[in-house]
Amino acid sequence: MEPIIKIENLSKDYKIKNGILHALIGINIDIFKGDIYGIIGLSGAGKSTLIRCINLLEKPTDGSIIFDGKDLTKINKKELLKERQKIGMIFQNFNLLDQRNVYKNVAYPLEIAGVKKDAAKDKILSLLNIVGLSDKIYSYPSELSGGQKQRVAIARALANDPSVLLCDEPTSALDPNTTNQILDLLKKINKELGVTIIIITHEMRIIDAICNKVSIIDNSSIVEEGNVSDIFKHPKSNIAKELILPGNDLKLDRVGNSYIRIIYDGNVTKPILANLIIDLKCELSILSSNTKTIDGKEYGQIIIQIPDDKQNEILNYLKENNIEAEEVTKNDIRS
Repeated sequence: MEPIIKIENLSKDYKIKNGILHALIGINIDIFKGDIYGIIGLSGAGKSTLIRCINLLEKPTDGSIIFDGKDLTKINKKELLKERQKIGMIFQNFNLLDQRNVYKNVAYPLEIAGVKKDAAKDKILSLLNIVGLSDKIYSYPSELSGGQKQRVAIARALANDPSVLLCDEPTSALDPNTTNQILDLLKKINKELGVTIIIITHEMRIIDAICNKVSIIDNSSIVEEGNVSDIFKHPKSNIAKELILPGNDLKLDRVGNSYIRIIYDGNVTKPILANLIIDLKCELSILSSNTKTIDGKEYGQIIIQIPDDKQNEILNYLKENNIEAEEVTKNDIRS
């Protein structure tokens, strides 16, 4: 199966006062139909430049963006405008037109595309129903909450029936509860409308909550990529460990100087920590817990601090009980 978006050897340079800024260097990514693909990195890593290159809002310096079999870097302006209609985009700050109400904001791309008013009306009402804003048709952006504004932006981005939806930090301006609602909406759109989603974020919890695949970008290059579950369980690059393993100025001198990360991959069915304490008569401290229940199964990780002389015994105990775990260091768990 061919990817719906294939990024090949993509580079983006900017001329600056003192020379050249290499914003992207040799990016290669394959995104397949139906993916919810995450691109994560710290501020300044190049992720927002990358997503803007995908629909050529930023023109790459080198390389190719192949969308649905067409290299967007090699087609003329008229063809590019046509292809862009198949790629919706939502932004961190919503980018709504303040002088237009909800209905007219969603109508805007249909007006540009020349869709007749009657046909547009049915489409707009359907989209507002999908995003849960049927009761806000005549409201203006100033009358909406942040989550409602993002829902309008999502409806607008879906107006031309795109096959791909680009999301540039779509939840960073929202509170945690509203963030979860927007992520649930994006998952619904992916599942029910078959829209491939690419989401840019600096938060691993967003990737963990919604994405099936992820690329990690650092210093303008992709340093790690693959299935989210694999990278979550076995981060290899330093930046992946920084994003996945918690810091938060932990107090690391409670019971010893050894630390173990226990990975919950959906197969843990026993109260493993309680059993470990009882069976091995071992003192431990939980430094960090990041777990969630999906369909009755536990996923995530817990980092525990243990006495130095118990490390091998605990690792063997976990292995015997088919629990995935690994030794980590202070540097791994401290930002």
